Amino acid sequence: MRITGISTHVVGTPWRNLTYVQVHTDEGITGVGETRMLGRTDALLGYLREAETNHLAGSDPFAVEDLVRRMKYGDYGRAGEIVMSGIACVEMACWDIKGKALGVPVWQLLGGKVTDRVKAYANGWYTVERTPEAFHKAASTVVERGYRALKLDPFGTGHFELDHAETLHSLSLVEAVRDAIGPETELLVEMHGRFSPATAVRIAGELERFHPSWLEEPVPPENLKALAKVAEKTRLPIATGERIHDRIEFRELFESQAADIIQPDVGHIGGIGEARKLAATAETHYVLIAPHNVGGSVLTAASLQLAGCTPNFKILEHFNDFADAEIKKVVKGAPQVVDGYFQLSHEPGLGVELDIEAAAEFPQQQAHFDLWAEGWEKRDPKGGRQ
Repeated sequence: MRITGISTHVVGTPWRNLTYVQVHTDEGITGVGETRMLGRTDALLGYLREAETNHLAGSDPFAVEDLVRRMKYGDYGRAGEIVMSGIACVEMACWDIKGKALGVPVWQLLGGKVTDRVKAYANGWYTVERTPEAFHKAASTVVERGYRALKLDPFGTGHFELDHAETLHSLSLVEAVRDAIGPETELLVEMHGRFSPATAVRIAGELERFHPSWLEEPVPPENLKALAKVAEKTRLPIATGERIHDRIEFRELFESQAADIIQPDVGHIGGIGEARKLAATAETHYVLIAPHNVGGSVLTAASLQLAGCTPNFKILEHFNDFADAEIKKVVKGAPQVVDGYFQLSHEPGLGVELDIEAAAEFPQQQAHFDLWAEGWEKRDPKGGRQ
């Protein structure tokens, strides 16, 4: 079997473009992969056009390791977010092809399952007015949908510091959400790398009474010593890693012991196999994995293949029941959350198929998402521009 070429399809919404890559073979089996790029979709498409000629055409889709190695190192320049995301899309599609050809799900090819179901947490649900009342009502809706975990960033446009009034307001939002979901539902607090270590530590102390399951990206991701400083001064578990695009770059994070949960994005870190290797390394450091997952249903399906065979897998993020829920129709067999969990698919490959006609209903947009703009949580770029 040989790869004959690829085709790309961009599903657009005002705040995110989802890039789907189909890998075609001479035996008629087609695989699909997906990633979500912020502000770099055209650059990704350009890279994939070159990679099709330089690396993909004529390659064996079963030789996933070799293909990833050649795409990552064969152009000599250091692979960053765009290249690793392109690799991820192709890599997922090759696993999909391999699973379909052999008649087994991808998790079976990666060591077999360790679980039948995967806990989900909701994100993208708080596209409402930034008031305790609105957040309480929105959080209640999440629980009514059966979710047993949710995440929020309550900190507005906070950057490095957060003044006293804004701190009180942010805490009031968290308090409203905890009241709405009760004590048993997991509450995950996102900081999006907003704060200085001192501010993050101060806020973490205030958050402890709400018993969050983790504090995510409390400081910008570039300085791991700053993250370690926060970790040393809070009892809350620290989660980070969505903006690291090469598993090798996690080495320093593990050595620092600054993170309790890592959050690689399967669509940015080179795909399922690279994420599985990273998860195994995390396990040797007693660290859990909870992938960042802001894509559509193919990326969710790929992340679930990883979850099925990974002993230290904690939980999976899910946007698509609340933000742009209509895009789920572009993927046949899209994973669904039932009573707070995804059920592991036993279908061959990734267990999903891209519906090209449905995808065409959502053309690429000039998507923009600015976490520093007022009203960003509503995910309305026009409303968030100053």
